[in-house]
Amino acid sequence: MRVVYPGSFDPVTNGHLDIMERAANLFDEVVVAVLKNPNKNPLFSVEERIEILREVTGHLPNVQIDSFDGLLIDYARQQEAKAVVRGLRAVSDFEFEFQVALANRKLSEDVETVFLMTSNQYSFLSSSIVKEIASLGGCVKGLVPPKVEKKLRKKYKEKNMA
Repeated sequence: MRVVYPGSFDPVTNGHLDIMERAANLFDEVVVAVLKNPNKNPLFSVEERIEILREVTGHLPNVQIDSFDGLLIDYARQQEAKAVVRGLRAVSDFEFEFQVALANRKLSEDVETVFLMTSNQYSFLSSSIVKEIASLGGCVKGLVPPKVEKKLRKKYKEKNMA
């Protein structure tokens, strides 16, 4: 079965990677799809996020990296995915994700939503928290893959020099 795991992944965290690895164990194919959202001001470009995701998922042979814009449900159907995977950290995530899942079901009853609970050690973790810590010079070791940690340091160094 092919599934889509969508997100902004700006940047990808160890929590995201945890969900990717677990989804890869459950499903035949996992398409990690970076959302192109022109309304957000991302730290990393879509191309940079795709490159980073390819690097950190290289050990997962059944994971593919792609990007999309528009409706997730249209993208999932285009990919011939049977389900969308969403990670949950807390009850507040569930409330929002439940609404999105119901809206997606209204748009297409043939694509299910599968929720995976994040591992306990990542329940507090978000890309926003990682970016805030990194922007203030804090240590993000253990929160993101080592390659992402290096790219964050470089990106904030460049931003601070500008």
